[in-house]
Amino acid sequence: MPKRKRKSRNASASEVGVEDDVLLRATAPLQLCYYGNPVLRKRAKPVAEITEAERQLAVQMLETLYATGNGIGLAATQVGILKRLIIIDIGEDDDDTYEPLVLFNPEILRTEGDVVAEEGCLSIPNVTAEVRRPEKIVVAGMDIQGESVHIETDGLLARVLQHEIDHLNGVLFIDRISGLKRQLLRDELLWIQQAERPA
Repeated sequence: MPKRKRKSRNASASEVGVEDDVLLRATAPLQLCYYGNPVLRKRAKPVAEITEAERQLAVQMLETLYATGNGIGLAATQVGILKRLIIIDIGEDDDDTYEPLVLFNPEILRTEGDVVAEEGCLSIPNVTAEVRRPEKIVVAGMDIQGESVHIETDGLLARVLQHEIDHLNGVLFIDRISGLKRQLLRDELLWIQQAERPA
């Protein structure tokens, strides 16, 4: 999800260029999938049982997120794995500390209001857009121990949850902007799609 300096809650766009991608591939346990990769358009499958393998995947996703240096959320589909798993770490703000969130099979139960804010995506580097989303949400899922989780939130966490759950459904943030705005981003999207990245 959006770019920020770690330990800040002010989110804008992800900026993972080709040089950054080389470093990411050398340091991260998992590799990001970028715009144009068909896996980003596929719907992830529910996780039937949270095994040690699923827990290890969550840890590797967090390590990959931290290796980007500016991400605050990641969905399993973004690393080419079609499982309904997201991880989020929005850092800390003043005296408030936010623990990393690992959520299996997340589902939005209720929404309220709407708000527009800038978004970006680690899978669509250097592209940002204003996206309208519900302001408050209620989400259910399971934590890394397999316990049921019920989250009522707003602000940045609500936006990141919605962004990452969209990924699990094959939806990108650029799908939530107007056709005209997407047309204006056409060249940038084409560049990302055609970029040669290290194998």
